[in-house]
Amino acid sequence: MLEHGGRLLRAARQYGIPAGDWLDLSTGISPFAWPVPVIPASAWHRLPEDDDGLVEVARDYYGAPQLLPVAGTQAAIQVLPQLRPRSRVGVIAPGYAEHAHAWRREGHAVETLPADVLLASATRFDVIVLIHPNNPGGERFDPADLLALHALLAARGGWLVVDEAFIDVDPARSLCPYSARDGLVVLRSVGKFFGLAGARAGFVCAAPSLLDAMRERLGPWTLTGPTRHVLRTALADVDWQAKACDRLRAASERLRTLLAAHGVAPTAGSAFFQWWRHPDAHALHEALAMRGILVRRFDDPVSLRFGLPPDDAGFARLDAALTEAMPMVKRW
Repeated sequence: MLEHGGRLLRAARQYGIPAGDWLDLSTGISPFAWPVPVIPASAWHRLPEDDDGLVEVARDYYGAPQLLPVAGTQAAIQVLPQLRPRSRVGVIAPGYAEHAHAWRREGHAVETLPADVLLASATRFDVIVLIHPNNPGGERFDPADLLALHALLAARGGWLVVDEAFIDVDPARSLCPYSARDGLVVLRSVGKFFGLAGARAGFVCAAPSLLDAMRERLGPWTLTGPTRHVLRTALADVDWQAKACDRLRAASERLRTLLAAHGVAPTAGSAFFQWWRHPDAHALHEALAMRGILVRRFDDPVSLRFGLPPDDAGFARLDAALTEAMPMVKRW
């Protein structure tokens, strides 16, 4: 199992600080969650129905001609490598490590490369996996360039896989509208933007033949009835979505400014997080953890990802902790 953010209970045991006393900034999940309504008892009592309207609502939201609901994009990440013969696969790095891990586990030849190197050597690969915007590196790509890359790969039977888990705030850059093209696979997550990570829900946007193959692998009932009920409403809540976009942009900029004021000028970021690549990153992680603030630590490269504080109190606590911690970090 690879390491991920959100391991709050483990941190509570390690540092002897009760879980309820932490400020958890270790994930890229929006702290401004969509307000889940009361779920009707029928959603719990009955088996999920595929024709309940969720797919139609999701198509409208993502602008995708065809899509498949899955139990989080992690489910799709694990299945996709099973749907191709052994291939040469290039994966963006640093990035979500499960992509490379899944392709390697199925016996593919995998290289992890920085975005510029990966794109410059595209002809060496049968499959290229990008994250847009990247997590944690923050790289963004022009949709026209991505479509040209897809055409290059598809012309010889290749795939372009684009993980768009963090693109909801900038939907005009999404490739979902083009995902009916053979060899283009777009992954979308509900957990990040809607703050519904516990629902374990996502969508795969791709050509019908690939979706059919994935459906056969995953089997029936990929999403629970309560999850489907919640998503139908959340994906149609246009007013909430517009407000959430504004709120995320403002909070991310506020976080960037706060970090820079303490000498932790972000290397990159997105509407959901800020990323700091620096030799002192591990020391700062420890200093913040000792104060009950959990951020995401990366070893390669040495760096930290800061998620968004949920409110003014969270920003004030991070501000105070950095004021105390940075002199210690510099002494170490």
